Formats: sequence, structure tokens, C-alpha cells
Amino acid sequence: MAEASDPKAGATAGTGWPRWLRLPPVLGMVLALLAIWYVAVVPMNVKEVLTAAERAGVEVSPPSAVDRRDMGNWALVFRNPHALGDSWSSDRPKLPAPHQVLVELYDSTIDEELNGRRGIVRSGTLSNRSLVYHALVTLNATFLGFLIGALLGVGLAVGIVHSRVMDMSVMPWAIVSQTIPIVALAPMIIVVLYSIGVQGLIPKAVISAYLSFFPVVVGMVKGLRSPDAMQMDLMRTYSAPTASVLTKLRLPSSIPYLFASLKIAIAASLVGAIVGELPVQKGGLGARMLAGSYYGQTAQIWAALLVAAALAALLVYAIAALERRTLRRMGMKP
Repeated sequence: MAEASDPKAGATAGTGWPRWLRLPPVLGMVLALLAIWYVAVVPMNVKEVLTAAERAGVEVSPPSAVDRRDMGNWALVFRNPHALGDSWSSDRPKLPAPHQVLVELYDSTIDEELNGRRGIVRSGTLSNRSLVYHALVTLNATFLGFLIGALLGVGLAVGIVHSRVMDMSVMPWAIVSQTIPIVALAPMIIVVLYSIGVQGLIPKAVISAYLSFFPVVVGMVKGLRSPDAMQMDLMRTYSAPTASVLTKLRLPSSIPYLFASLKIAIAASLVGAIVGELPVQKGGLGARMLAGSYYGQTAQIWAALLVAAALAALLVYAIAALERRTLRRMGMKP
């Protein structure tokens, strides 16, 4: 009975592992993904590794490159376990190992800025080879596009809620607009805006706004319509004008829906900025990824992807922190 009532003993017995061996769920998932990643590197790079081993005089099976080309990757792995030592250190891998991506990430951020000829230490400005520079370029378009998309989404939502004509006309078009692939639409937007003399940051912001406004529209329409019939009847009993109903009832009720939509919109805005940089190729994480694909630098592509993922996580976390503070000041439970 004493052992059962001991919370420490119960916690350890419930998991079957000592407390010092238990990992947080997120850390456990990260370690599992890294293990899968390292395993996947071997079959992905096996053909290139075997070709390099053959040139170095190592006996591989089958000896002909033509025969290896027609074989499956896993079959080559099982037939040549002795020649796979360079799978995690290939110069131009199809899939780089995690440590190769981390090395590239360090080289293109900290080392480039501290020791690079164009880095901030030697030149006083960020190097255009640095992921820090490209991340800031992408963030500029992301913030501007997010601001445009959020304001446009809120405005459309207010119009849709108060006008049946807009509800029947604008909302279907907003839904249809999201069915067009952004990869196909982005070059068209850039070309059209360039033809009228608009270039640089604005075209990328337009693409970001295009992706970010729709979640805000849908969420705000739901939020503005969230007050129940009793609350609306009370406002009508007070003969409240439409503007007062909007500012004192509909908008406060829609705040939780708004922040939920903004979290989606900020991530979509970042994706839009990256896609908008692909045709322009004048800086940004999208241009960095495209340059890596041109020159076969897959580690460079993955490093840019990790930076983009980290930026998305930070932006969503910032919106969530603002949400908690806003709801707390409004007297709502976050």
C-alpha cells in the first residue's frame, strides 16, 4: 500500500522506465525522425556511393554501372554492405544526412557572417550568401503580404456578414480562387505587375496576400456569426445600430476565430513569399532553394528548408503569444 501511494513510484511504474530515461514527447519524435532520416540516406545515395567506391578500386556487385542503374536501391544496399561507408558523407548526395545539413546551416549563417569576405564583421552588412540575409528578404515580403491579406480578409468578412449580395457573390469566388495552383499563378502575377512597372517587394507580397486572405475570411465570417440569437435579439431590443452591433458584439466574439485564422494565414504568407521568390531569383529563401537545385547542392536546399520551418514556427508562436495576451485582457480564458 505504501508503494502504491507513493507518486514517484507510481509514475515510474506506470511507464516501466526510470525517470531519467523518459524523454519528452517532442524530443522523442525528433530523435525518431532523425533515425529514420539517417536510414533513408543509405538507399537514396547508394548508386552514387557504389560508383565512387568502384572508381576507388573497391569490388561492388554488380560490377557494371548499367546493371546497377536498373536495380532497386535496397537490393544494392543488401548486396554491398561493405561499400556503403560514404553514404553519410557524399559530396553531392540526393539526400544529405542531418549532420551535413547542420554543417551547411552553420557555414551559411554564423561562419559566413563572422569569417566571410562579405559578412557583417568584415563588410558591415549582411552577406548575400548568408541565410540570415535571405531569411530577412523573405520575412519582409511575408509581413507585408500578411498585413494586406489580413486586412483584406477582415474587410471581406464584414461585408459578407452584412450583405447577402456579397455572401452570394464574393464568397464563392474566394473559394474558387484557392483552387488555382500558386506555382502556376505566381509567374503570371509577377509578369503582369512587372509590365506595369511594379517589381521588387510588392509582387511577392501580393502572392503572400493571395494565400493568407482566405483563412482570415473563413475564420472571421464564422466568428462574426458566432453570437447566438438571444444576444442578437438583445441588441435589437436596445435599437443598437449596425455599427454598434459590429463593434460591441460581433468583433469581440470573433477574436478567438480571428487568431486561429491568423496562425494559418502567417504560415501561408511565408509559403507565398517563398514561392514568389522562385521566378524573381533576387534573394530570399526561395531563390536560395532554387540555386541549390541548379547546382546540385541538396544540403543548401535542406538548410533553407530548415530555416523556413523555424521562421514559420516562430511566427505562429508570436501570433499565439499575442492571442493569449489579448484574450486575457478581454477577460477570456486563453
